[in-house]
Amino acid sequence: MQKKTVLLDQAAIGRAITRIAHEIVEKNKGGHNLVLAGIKTRGIPLTKRLQDKIKQIEGVTVPVGELDITLYRDDLETVTVSADPELKETKIDADLQDKKVILIDDVLYTGRTVRAAMDAVMDIGRPSQIQLGVLVDRGHRELPVRADYVGKNIPTSESEIIVVQLNDVDAHDEVSIYDK
Repeated sequence: MQKKTVLLDQAAIGRAITRIAHEIVEKNKGGHNLVLAGIKTRGIPLTKRLQDKIKQIEGVTVPVGELDITLYRDDLETVTVSADPELKETKIDADLQDKKVILIDDVLYTGRTVRAAMDAVMDIGRPSQIQLGVLVDRGHRELPVRADYVGKNIPTSESEIIVVQLNDVDAHDEVSIYDK
């Protein structure tokens, strides 16, 4: 895999998070009655950053949760090497009943991860609405899924890969595009 170019640096990622937080507050008329649910792995730190920004903007601490969609994947049997896929913890302490749940992920691609995340949320509770926020939308949808909040639209070819690196997981913030 050969590096093509850096698309977002730390400052650009910060600006995107700030913009998404403002859009969430605007669309939902504040920060009340919301739950932010990060899709593992990089959706979790993005969710925490959004929680902090919304608190700065509105003075409200929006509950956050973590979603592991492993068992909800539609390609589980083709991507796991063993009969026992590695499960990470799903942790949403907030009651989802009649709340607006905002799924947060790093990259929106085919839409299959989002579909799995929606199934996981519905197994936990019955929100009044599910919205989607992503740092990068790269196109190539296989399912009719669109993000409500997008940090950056980056049209890609099928031969390119978007790599998101975040301080919390990778020791620095950067979004890059690579050729396969």
